Amino acid sequence: MKRHSCFVFLFCGIFLPRILGFPQKNTSIDCDSLLPNYEAEPQTSAPPYLIAVSFDNFEPGNEIQVTLEALKDVGFKGFNLQAREIEGDVPVGTFKITDPNTKGLECHNMTNSAVSHANSDVKQKITTTWIAPRDVRDLQFIATVIQDLDKFWVGIQSKTLTPMHSESVNGTGKSKRKVCFECIC
Repeated sequence: MKRHSCFVFLFCGIFLPRILGFPQKNTSIDCDSLLPNYEAEPQTSAPPYLIAVSFDNFEPGNEIQVTLEALKDVGFKGFNLQAREIEGDVPVGTFKITDPNTKGLECHNMTNSAVSHANSDVKQKITTTWIAPRDVRDLQFIATVIQDLDKFWVGIQSKTLTPMHSESVNGTGKSKRKVCFECIC
């Protein structure tokens, strides 16, 4: 009986996590390299995921809605999403955590500078809110998305967002500028 119990214990500890999808250890994604903490190679094919943003331009303090979504029915179990300046390698701004499938991460001693999965449930879409900081240049949202233990994509990018250096934008990111149609010659 002892031998049988030992076999069941070993089977559950070694094989069951792979069968269920994620290892029992904490599956996390490194803040800098955006690589998962287990041995596997990233996919080189086009990712079946998209990062959409609510605005193209922002002012400090603006809240930008960011959506990570599966194209097709592939879903994903894990992810790490950050905003980075173009050619930058550290996260900028902070995230408001509103989706129960997400949690904030602390990267480079900044609370909620990245957002990640809170569980390994299959997700089709997550939505979060990013708060723009002061003094940043053009940026993109960048993500690693884990479909399963063997398939993940690193460096998925949103379109480029540009800071506006004007006081004419309200808190939603919408412009309040007036357009003048008269020309003085």
